[in-house]
Amino acid sequence: ELMNSEKFKKWNLILGWITFAIALVTYSLTLEPTVSAWDCGEYISTSVKLEVGHPPGAPLFQMLGAFFAMFTNDLTEIAKMVNFMSALASAFTILFMFWTITNLGKKLAVKSGDITEASSITILGSALVGSLAYTFSDSFWFSAVEGEVYAMSSFLMAILFWLALKWESEINAPRGNKWLVVISFVVGLS
Repeated sequence: ELMNSEKFKKWNLILGWITFAIALVTYSLTLEPTVSAWDCGEYISTSVKLEVGHPPGAPLFQMLGAFFAMFTNDLTEIAKMVNFMSALASAFTILFMFWTITNLGKKLAVKSGDITEASSITILGSALVGSLAYTFSDSFWFSAVEGEVYAMSSFLMAILFWLALKWESEINAPRGNKWLVVISFVVGLS
């Protein structure tokens, strides 16, 4: 039995946001409540004051860190807010990883315009397992709960890879190069 494209898109969207929610709740519940023992303190303090951190620098991280720090008046909570920014970036990494896996899985499984119910379940299940496995991997989880640049870097790489797949799928479409402009913008941010 064939599954139409709209139904697949709907489930892809729903399950993607479910993986995002699982990751965000997990990272928020295990968030570092204060500063960790290495570069995190420097990144948090330079974010709050918008100062220059050690090379190679992380201007986007620091600007977003300053933004997240504005959501508390309690000085003892600033580190937690910047740490939450990393958790949010990591959860978005998982979301874009899910959508990347489904995109690649669909490319592998589809020979015609439609996919079967079984292959849809396989693709969506694979994306769910793959993205949740990465959610709970030790090194990624460790970076997701502290104010370090690794979470933001992972997010930017995940969105760039997803954008590249979007561009490739619409490369011959009218205005298909709009994705190239977005890719250039994200590269500039990173």
